[in-house]
Amino acid sequence: MMLAKVCVIGSLMQLIGSTSRHIPLSSIKTHLSPEGYRGNFWMNWQYNSRNFFSIRRRFIYPLISVAVALSLFLGTGKPSQALDFLPLLIRGVQVFQLSNISSQQEFQLGQQMNQQILGGEIRLSRNSEINRYVQNIGQRLVPFTDRPNLKYTFQVVDEDSINAFATTGGFVYVHTGLIKAADNEAELASVIAHEIGHIGGKHLLSQMRQQAIASGIATAAGVDRNQIVGLGVNLALNLPRSRQDEFDADRRGLRTLGRAGYAQSAMVSFMQKLQRNSRGSTPAFLSTHPGAGDRVRTLEKLIRAQPTNGNAGLDTATYRANTRSLR
Repeated sequence: MMLAKVCVIGSLMQLIGSTSRHIPLSSIKTHLSPEGYRGNFWMNWQYNSRNFFSIRRRFIYPLISVAVALSLFLGTGKPSQALDFLPLLIRGVQVFQLSNISSQQEFQLGQQMNQQILGGEIRLSRNSEINRYVQNIGQRLVPFTDRPNLKYTFQVVDEDSINAFATTGGFVYVHTGLIKAADNEAELASVIAHEIGHIGGKHLLSQMRQQAIASGIATAAGVDRNQIVGLGVNLALNLPRSRQDEFDADRRGLRTLGRAGYAQSAMVSFMQKLQRNSRGSTPAFLSTHPGAGDRVRTLEKLIRAQPTNGNAGLDTATYRANTRSLR
């Protein structure tokens, strides 16, 4: 299709250039004398004949090219199951480029995943006050992230389990159970910043690429849209991130948290609290975000190495007042 478009444009340019040429006026001058008239007439007739056939060739051949190109363009069908918004995924062999898609393509992929998530068992909270509160916290963090130009979407999941997750292109989900478990706004902000860190590192995209290759859905026949979106949803909801990705998201999130003015210690305190209160049953957040013990020690080292003056969000009373509709 792209080749056809190039042929059409090239042919039209050639056609315009050909028809814009004209026979020089000097070639059709005549003299008043009969001898001069007859001599010049014969010379002009020969010259104009040659130009006529030359112009005809320049005119007809481009038209033939245009016709052939248009037939190729109009005859090219769209694959029924290919991703129309992700050309990089149309061929399975190109799934290796998943981590290099544009921000707009990544956002569109996140939209597709969001539709599938909301079409399943996950139910969003209708509590407008809580939704607005979480969105405000998220938007406060955005300017200080690694990818501030993304269109971030912060949504509250009506679920009592202590969990949060992110997909691609700026989509972040926070469970109401996690909002209740936090003691202050800084702790909630630390979790949101961590999930934004996964988006900044494009961790899910890398996992999708690896799983697509391992599962065999990356084939020469193409990548089915439902398969690739379903794969991303399953990875985001059910499968744990790698230790490397968790450390990277912690590092990015901690930096974002501090730059936004929040107390960085809140990221450590919330993780420690989850560990203490697990009592044999691991919270969903820790099961999908493994290595909590090592991560706490690493976070403490990072805070000591690069301390910030931010101490916002530690007021427990204010936080309880802002989330009272959930209590």
